[in-house]
Amino acid sequence: MRLLIVEDDRDAAEYIVRAFREVGHVADHAADGEEGLAMAMDDSYDVLIIDRMLPKRDGLSLIGELRAKGIETPVLILSALGQVDDRVKGLRAGGDDYLPKPYSFSELLARVDALGRRRGGRTEETVYRVGDLELDRLSHTVRRGAEKIDLQPREFRLLEYLMKHAGQVVTRTMLLENVWDYHFDPQTNVIDVHISRLRSKIDKGHAQPLLHTVRGAGYMVRDGAR
Repeated sequence: MRLLIVEDDRDAAEYIVRAFREVGHVADHAADGEEGLAMAMDDSYDVLIIDRMLPKRDGLSLIGELRAKGIETPVLILSALGQVDDRVKGLRAGGDDYLPKPYSFSELLARVDALGRRRGGRTEETVYRVGDLELDRLSHTVRRGAEKIDLQPREFRLLEYLMKHAGQVVTRTMLLENVWDYHFDPQTNVIDVHISRLRSKIDKGHAQPLLHTVRGAGYMVRDGAR
């Protein structure tokens, strides 16, 4: 599944994102209500996990705005406010489930899986394709045409993120935050090294390159034949 975690506590967010990725889900993070709203409006997520107390825009306001805009993605609300009245307010605001803090990840995972099943066919999308390049998130396999490509775990996550945003410029900051879980620039060439290795694996020997550098902006995976 594709999940969006809207949580302003960096440590909590990093823990949740890492835990979901370890069990095979794609997890993105927004650090405040405005960023969460902008990302959720894309309507590409299977489940939204939203903290109730957020900077810039609180969780209930965020959910209300999504529902007003016709975004029906299932929402699980996380909150330290766990009284009955608090849970009722959350559900009436448009939330589909409400989990008080503190919580166990096993329970969070079970609730998210249950919400994801309500999303129907959206949860079955596990393969990304760009041209003749195919990435299967469940089997962790990559092929270009008939050729199977072996990638290291970080290379796989890098390609997965690039293919998820196929046709769009992906910036260095986006890669640092979503592939390396860095919320700062360590001022190293780690991205350049991995991009170079990935390009040699998916483009070498093929007339049509798929991984492109957008000078001064970032990187993009696209089918150049189009």
